[in-house]
Amino acid sequence: MRLKNISLSYGMRVFKALSEEPRVRILHLLLQNEELCISDMEHILDFTQTKTSRHVTYLKNAGLIGSRKTDQWTFYYILEEAQEVLGQILRFIQKDQNLLRDQEIYEILYSNRELAKNKIENNLYRK
Repeated sequence: MRLKNISLSYGMRVFKALSEEPRVRILHLLLQNEELCISDMEHILDFTQTKTSRHVTYLKNAGLIGSRKTDQWTFYYILEEAQEVLGQILRFIQKDQNLLRDQEIYEILYSNRELAKNKIENNLYRK
């Protein structure tokens, strides 16, 4: 769903959510990578589980992110109606060194996970 305009209260929720660096970093990661779980965010951002969960809960209550459960994992993503607004705002700071470093850590984490997955799938001893 594409927003043509937003209400003042929705705009205030967006700007309040963007008022703290940890939430901006989380939103940027979600915007770039579609979805992440708390443990991945913790690792990438070097936050405690408590800090990460507190900021994710704030973003969820603000109506900016949603979640889906798979087994014991909960994955978070930016809601469709918030993607365009957040994308336009975050575009102006996308070259920030902290955000670039977060994305680089994500890519390393992802590539390591893919290597481990391939190793497990191709393990001759499992057959």
